[in-house]
Amino acid sequence: VQFVESGGGLVQPGGSLRLSCTASAFALDYYALGWFRQAPGKEREGVSCISSSDGETYYADSVKGRYTISRDDAKNAVYLQMNSLKPEDTAVYYCAADTSYRALVAGRVSWWGQGTQVTVSS
Repeated sequence: VQFVESGGGLVQPGGSLRLSCTASAFALDYYALGWFRQAPGKEREGVSCISSSDGETYYADSVKGRYTISRDDAKNAVYLQMNSLKPEDTAVYYCAADTSYRALVAGRVSWWGQGTQVTVSS
């Protein structure tokens, strides 16, 4: 499985970015999808997840109300809309997938993307 992530970059505090992740030669329809991030010197943490069945979503407390996860199975893609960005959101963001939504929320990931850098700075 190969994920291709895009949309990262440098943005000022208060700005927005939209991350995209698509998979090649792998249908995402039946998989829970999510985004994780790792800041310098910190452990990787779960940011948001979305189930495959009913679209149930999970958000870390630090991003609730600012981030929105969505998926488009027709395009084999998952997205993360990030608004009101803060310097502490600076990290490498990874898309992820697992067969189990609950497991993904708990941090168990079967497939990882390569990561995309998000830097929030003035």
